[in-house]
Formats: sequence, structure tokens, C-alpha cells
Amino acid sequence: MAELSPILKQATQVVAARGEGAYIYDEDDRRYLDFTAGIGVTSTGHCHPRVVAAAQEQVATLIHGQYTTVMHRPLLRLTERLGDVLPEGLDRLFYVNSGSEAVEAALRLARQATGRQNVIVFQGSFHGRTMGAASLTTSGVKIRAGIGPLMPGVAVSPFPYAYRLGMSEADAVAYALRELDYQLATVTSPQDTAAVFVEPVLGEGGYVPVPDAFLQGVRERADQHGFLLVADEVQTGFGRTGTFWGHEPSGIRPDVLITAKGLASGFPLSAVAAPSAVMEKAWPGSQGGTYGGNAVSCAAALATLDVIQEEGLVENAARMGERLRLGLEKVAEANQVIGDVRGRGLMLGNEFTAADGTPDGATAARAQQAAARNGLLLLTCGPEGNVVRMIPPLVVNGEQVDNAVSLWAASMEEAVAG
Repeated sequence: MAELSPILKQATQVVAARGEGAYIYDEDDRRYLDFTAGIGVTSTGHCHPRVVAAAQEQVATLIHGQYTTVMHRPLLRLTERLGDVLPEGLDRLFYVNSGSEAVEAALRLARQATGRQNVIVFQGSFHGRTMGAASLTTSGVKIRAGIGPLMPGVAVSPFPYAYRLGMSEADAVAYALRELDYQLATVTSPQDTAAVFVEPVLGEGGYVPVPDAFLQGVRERADQHGFLLVADEVQTGFGRTGTFWGHEPSGIRPDVLITAKGLASGFPLSAVAAPSAVMEKAWPGSQGGTYGGNAVSCAAALATLDVIQEEGLVENAARMGERLRLGLEKVAEANQVIGDVRGRGLMLGNEFTAADGTPDGATAARAQQAAARNGLLLLTCGPEGNVVRMIPPLVVNGEQVDNAVSLWAASMEEAVAG
């Protein structure tokens, strides 16, 4: 009898039988409030009727039309619709299946478009598990260990993680920009630098928002030196942060944008967007893939866009995110082990810190497990596993947010009690 790999670590023991909106039901029909959303994937909630109907209709019409062999209407419609929500000027798209694949494609594009080989990433970033993407990832050694040598040409610059650095946000930004300049002076010459990759909110690295001033400073340096700014919006995109794209509050425009996760409400689909002037510099044959732009996934993505826009889910993410953050801050006030509550929109993290200031992953794990027993599904993140993150679907309502906060408070009491 075959079994799953023993290395796959389960966050909970729940065996999901069905999902509906913000809830998952197990095989005994016990209901769980799902504040994982499949790691930010089920943006419109589980089995939104509009998404289900679109997928069912497409399955009965055309399941797979390989898009370098034949074209299909869902792909063409989705490309047109994404043009309405993408940053101005990013008018060319390439589709693959996962975030990692999209990162690999963006990396390849950046090198070919600029004729340069090096890239800069920021400490704590997560860009994927495939070899190129793993070489860009520093959210934890578990992604990089045991597979070296990794891809050369990657420079890692400090991230303005104010809480970890013990600085104000302004001081952290100033420090991180100085260090970025130092990287360009000592590690990767601007003339050798193809791109800088940045997540608008660190994902696996601890749910740390990038300060707007830092993104603006990175944009200035990209313009000055002629390298590309690549926004990895795999987790932050499609309304997750309370704006359609996570980089929007900074006012900058990326040169390349990567999207996945919430794009198709659970169907595998990712995309890389860039201006024509950049995309046309990709070498022939460098873009392709058997399943990219799958017809059913594209139909689901079209329905997802309809739901997000017609139900006002971006605005809902902003309102419910603020409501959730305020609730989490109250819980933190009663539990000194939570040193920081942060995030944007419905992408919030609770960082656990021991009395001596060191990361407290043990208490974070106990809190996450207690929450699961209490009917609230959560995940941990951060290099030390000491951040409990909350990623509810964008359809979450006020009653569900308040219920989650109550369950979290009860779970914290159990975790602190040991």
C-alpha cells in the first residue's frame, strides 16, 4: 500500500470532506472556520457558486486546450479582463500553473530582457521551491538545505523588518536602503544586475509588510541603474491586502508582476505580466508549458474576477482586515508572549516572542494546535515558526471575524497555560 511522503508535515489532523464559504467540514461534519484559505488560495471562499458553475460548464466543453497548440476563449477572455486590473503598461501575459513556475519564468525573462545575470532578493523572502526559485528564497533554511549548489548570481539584501531589528519603521527603511546600496557597491554591480524581486508583504518570512518608503526607494534605484523591479504578488495579489495588488499603497509601478494563489479560487493557475517592451525580449522557446493557461482554470479565474468585483471583496478585505487586526491586538494586549501584530488587509501575523526577546516558536505552535481543536484553522510561518498567520477568504464577514477572535483568545489561554 502506498502512503504520502513522511516529510509532508500536516498543520492539522483534519480530513476535509467539503467546504463552503469560510468553513471546512470534516468527515464527521464538524465545522471549522478556515483562516488558512488553502494558504491564501480560496479567495472567494470554498466552492463559491459562481466559480463552481463556471468550472462545471467548462469541464463539459473543453478541459485542456494546450495554449501553444490551440487557443481557447477562456484564456483570451481572461487575458483581456486582467488588462483591466493590472498596473498600467503591463500589457503582456504568460501563464503557468504555480507560483514557483511563475517566479522561474520571471527570472528567465529578467535575465534575457536585460542581458544581465544577477538578481537581488531580500532577507526572509519566499519565492518557491524549484531550483531557481529556491535560490531566491531565504525565508528558512528548510527550502535551501541539502540541495546545493544553488543557482549563482543571487545577492541577498536586508529587509526593513522593524520589529526584528528593534528599530522604528523609518530607521529600518533607511538602514535597508543603505544596505541595498552597499550590495550594489560590493556584491553585484548595477551593470550586472538584471532585477530585484520583492514581496509586498513577506509571506513565509513572517507576514511583514514592506514599508511604502522602502518600495519607493527600490523603485528609484531600479530606474537609476536600469534593472527591473519584479513584484512577487503570488500571495498578496487579488485583493488579499485590501487593495487589488499589494504594492499599490506605495504608488510605484513594477516592471514585472507575478500572480497566482487567489487568481482562480483553488484551480492551479499563475501568470507573469510585463510591458510589451520587456516581454518581447524573451528568447524564442523560453516560454511554454503543457498545462499553462488550462481552460478550466481560466474559466474559474474569470468567475473569480466577477465575484471579487461584483461583491466588493477588495473593499471587504480592507474592512474585515481592520476589524480582525483590532481584535488580534486586544488578544495580544492580554498575552505578552505576542510581541507584534501586523499585516495588511486579510493577511495578518501574530509574532510570538519570549521574555528575553528571542522567537518563541513553541508557544506559537501550541496556540495554532489549540485553535484547530477549538474549530479555527491557522498556520504558522517565519524562520523560527513563531508567527501565527491568519488568511481568511475575502468573503469573510464580521460575525466570522469576531468568532475567530474569540476562538483565538481561548486558544491563547490554553497555549500559555502549557
